[in-house]
Amino acid sequence: MTSTYAVIGDPIDHSLSPNIHNAAFRHLELDHTYIAYKIPAGELSAGIDALKAIKIAGFNVTIPHKIEMMKFLDEMDTTCKVIGAVNTVSNDNGRLKGYNTDMIGFLDPIKKRNLTIKDSQVMLLGAGGAARAIVTAMVKEKASKITIVNRTMENANKLAEFAKKIGGNTDIVSLQEANELISDHKFIINSTSIGMKNEPSPISTENINENSIVYDIVYQP
Repeated sequence: MTSTYAVIGDPIDHSLSPNIHNAAFRHLELDHTYIAYKIPAGELSAGIDALKAIKIAGFNVTIPHKIEMMKFLDEMDTTCKVIGAVNTVSNDNGRLKGYNTDMIGFLDPIKKRNLTIKDSQVMLLGAGGAARAIVTAMVKEKASKITIVNRTMENANKLAEFAKKIGGNTDIVSLQEANELISDHKFIINSTSIGMKNEPSPISTENINENSIVYDIVYQP
């Protein structure tokens, strides 16, 4: 019997996850299939019920559900608990267990390039579920300070409070201030959905230091 997996979120049409996973399933000769399933904000509960109804084997979680999905889990791993967000869920006969691989996935290309985070200043755009994983990674690797830039101050404050709880040093600035301060930061990270719909960057590239490392977690475009 074919096992079905999915990625859930909104927007979801841009996701390469179905292509990647289905190619892997074919290569490994596994009787699995992987689909993209759009669940708009505010409809997660109904979406989870629908996934359980079709006996989904497991699913990945993306924008905007990584934090809200936590309340639908029956169990979660340690990383998921620490970060407070989930990106991978297994379904064991209706019992949902959450995992978070975002932190490991984020750090991997940095470590492969032998880049040092310790004592670095970091500018982070965004304050959602992926941002929590990035903050956890930066605190773990002993960044000196994380400057948070976000449209809504409430979410920025929540992320700063989370960082403080795990031993991080943060600052919150506006977009205008970010453009003025950006040259002081070694790492500049976009964890928002900006770019998926060809939106212009809110940060001017003219002010970025030539020695800075720019990291965009959005792969479209």
